[in-house]
Amino acid sequence: MSLRTRLMLLVFLVPLILIGGIATTSLYYIDQQQQAALKTRLERAVALLTPSLVEAIEAGDQVRLAELAQRLLDESPVQALSLRDAQGDATLHLGKGQDPRRPDGAGASAWQGWRLQTPLPGLATPLWVDLEVTPTGQRLTFYRHLTLVGLGCLVLGLALFLLAYGLGRQWVQPLESLRRALERLNGGDYRPRLDTRGPVETAELAQGLNALADYLSHAQEDMQQHIEQTTLDLQESMETIEIKNIELDMAHRRALEASRIKSEFLANMSHEIRTPLNGIIGFCQLLARSNLDDRQQEWLSHVHKASNSLLSLINDILDFSKIEAGKLELESVDLDILVIVDEVLGLQAPMAQQKQLHLLGLVYDDVPAQLQGDPLRIKQVLTNLVHNAIKFTEKGEILVRVMLEETEGAEVILRVQISDTGIGMDEESQRRLFQAFQQARESDTRHYGGTGLGLMICRQLVEQMGGEIGVESAPGRGSTFTLSLPLRAKSLEERPQELDLSGLRVSLFEPHAATRHALAHLLRSWGAELQVLEEGHPCDSPLAAPDLLLVGLPPLPMARAEMLSWRSCLAGVNCPSIVMANVPPFDIPDLPLPHGGEVISKPLSRRSLATVVQRQLDAPTPAPAPAAPVSTTPRRVLVVDDTDSNRLLVREMLDGLGLEVVEAASGEEALARGRSEPFDLVLMDIRMPGMDGVEAMKALRELGGGWRGCPIIAVTAHALEEERRRLLKAGMHDVLIKPIQAEALVGLLGQHLSMPLSLPAAPSPRPAPRRPPPTRDEELPAVDLALGTKLAGGREDLARQTLEMLLASLDDTEDQLHQAWEAGDETAFLDAVHALNGACRYCGVPQLALLAETLETRLRVAGLADTASLVDALYAAMARLRAWEQGAEAPRDGEATSTSLK
Repeated sequence: MSLRTRLMLLVFLVPLILIGGIATTSLYYIDQQQQAALKTRLERAVALLTPSLVEAIEAGDQVRLAELAQRLLDESPVQALSLRDAQGDATLHLGKGQDPRRPDGAGASAWQGWRLQTPLPGLATPLWVDLEVTPTGQRLTFYRHLTLVGLGCLVLGLALFLLAYGLGRQWVQPLESLRRALERLNGGDYRPRLDTRGPVETAELAQGLNALADYLSHAQEDMQQHIEQTTLDLQESMETIEIKNIELDMAHRRALEASRIKSEFLANMSHEIRTPLNGIIGFCQLLARSNLDDRQQEWLSHVHKASNSLLSLINDILDFSKIEAGKLELESVDLDILVIVDEVLGLQAPMAQQKQLHLLGLVYDDVPAQLQGDPLRIKQVLTNLVHNAIKFTEKGEILVRVMLEETEGAEVILRVQISDTGIGMDEESQRRLFQAFQQARESDTRHYGGTGLGLMICRQLVEQMGGEIGVESAPGRGSTFTLSLPLRAKSLEERPQELDLSGLRVSLFEPHAATRHALAHLLRSWGAELQVLEEGHPCDSPLAAPDLLLVGLPPLPMARAEMLSWRSCLAGVNCPSIVMANVPPFDIPDLPLPHGGEVISKPLSRRSLATVVQRQLDAPTPAPAPAAPVSTTPRRVLVVDDTDSNRLLVREMLDGLGLEVVEAASGEEALARGRSEPFDLVLMDIRMPGMDGVEAMKALRELGGGWRGCPIIAVTAHALEEERRRLLKAGMHDVLIKPIQAEALVGLLGQHLSMPLSLPAAPSPRPAPRRPPPTRDEELPAVDLALGTKLAGGREDLARQTLEMLLASLDDTEDQLHQAWEAGDETAFLDAVHALNGACRYCGVPQLALLAETLETRLRVAGLADTASLVDALYAAMARLRAWEQGAEAPRDGEATSTSLK
């Protein structure tokens, strides 16, 4: 509320309201006094005439009574008079009409509503004088007074308003001037000054504001000078900063260029180093199959280990560079954690078997089988942790446990523990364990080897997947690495059982406690009636006529007497026996199994054990849950590859699976078939002349309809992770690496077709005769049918057929290579080399296959530069292959020719 309003209220409204209230109260009081005076006057008049009225009534003198009543009626302002009895009936009435009213029986005068009722005393019959008064005169008097009071209040209010207005103008105007002055000061106008005349209070305020204006004016001038000086300094600084920014931008560009050059150099060098390393490793594997003495085998083993260590180091450095650059991308594809654990343990088994360590994977039953995540990175983490556990453990066991920790909708968190009985570590070592180029102790690098990058990469990968990794350890008590893996579950159903052993009795002897408990749980879950033998030797415990005996051998090698005891024990068993030995497959001892059985290597994967048990007992697999009727129409698979032998191989691998296989020799032919025929799945070769695999896939997708969701699996000879990610990002459902393994092919088809598929039993290969020792100049055979048979899934006839197809295509391939080389057409040359490489994958031609693989890798990395020597070697290998074809008789089964690669 403003000061002017408050002043108006105090000077004008408040006095006016008070005066009006007092005047109204006075008028009301006067009116009441006049009514009281009228009542008193009428009561006196009645009292004076009462004796006369009583006498006239008692005498019955009506004339006298009327005269007396008339005298009362003549009193002003009486307008009617009545004599009434106790019931209110009028015995006499004069004047205007009057409403009958029953008198009050109290015997006293009553004034009510301008009527006065007074009793007449001394009469036998009580009577009352009822006078009715007209209020007109008194009302007029009241209104006249009220009018006068209103006029007086109006005049007084006008006077008060003028007074309040004058006072407000006198008091508020200086304040308004002060307000306007403050607004000007706030707006930055310091020139106007206030008049200091007037009341003392406003004069003091005006003086204060004038002083403030002077101060602000001087302050503004000082600040303006300071701003100008600062602006000059800032301009100089901005010029300096701009120069620095230009220098920093140039340095940033140089750094980016250096980083790009470094990345390209690292990638090129990695491929350049991997190519000879892969060749070295391949040569080591081939040499290991030849006749070497013990010293040569030991030297070869050292070369193989050193090559694998160097390859692992290169991969770690590449991963470390990607992580540091933030370029490591994770994929989300279907995976089975049980398969990953089994693969990791299978890869690390030789190192553990060399130390006689027990490797065991325990995937709990509630872990879903159908998960989605990055299987490659999960496998990389587990491989590193298991490898470290084996490296730092001299005796005991390494256990890998996988359990379901948390479930929220389709999101699950798996808890993976890798525990060992190794050297352990203290708290200080644990704190620096996950740092780059750090190991638990400095002496570990010299004693155990390694760079210290592995655990840092594991931590980065696990954290990028959204999980955590930690370690619990104590010196001399081993270590337990625990990691959480957030994954997505396609289904939360438990894993189906592989076998149904209901009604079958199985005896189990296993010295290692953890393996014994795991096998016992697995066999019981399959429904077997299990007998666990706890004695030190299976023959020391009575066997209850089992249908199958599972025996775990003690550490090998054993003493001669102990081995003879085991031979005697197994020879006396009257049922098939599965003997488990913690040794590599080529070191498995020859044991008598008269009633059938097998000797297998530890660690055991769940699927491989189920396969062996089913083979020995011919046990049925559990019947699947009832499902909706499935169409009997065979599922149609389109195989797209420009190499005849590759298409033939895939067709033969899929023979007997109940699938209809249709072939296409190019992307254009695949597109033509896609327009006219529906397919349930496509196996698409990537490198093809004309329309390549990615272009064909996109063209098929554009056909719409069922092609939008049809699974298309890329088939490529390059296992580089970048290539795999590129294909998946382009729209491929999965990637299959050449040479195609029958198990991997059938597994992918079953997964994407959502139907159970299993390979038909392969014929037992005939034992290959031992090859003669290689000559001094022999390095790699030109033709190795044993290798070709292995690559063809154990089918020798298929290996020979693909070899014949390769030989038939050599002339055309050589012509294409010559034409592309002479024209300098790098793309055409690479296409021809790629086709040759694919054709060599399954033929058992290690010379030509190795050269084609090496040449293709060199072409992809560095182009045609510095490939002349490799091209000449490739032509020479092709010539040797022709010489083999035109030479003497074909090699015997499992025999390799002696033609070598110089």
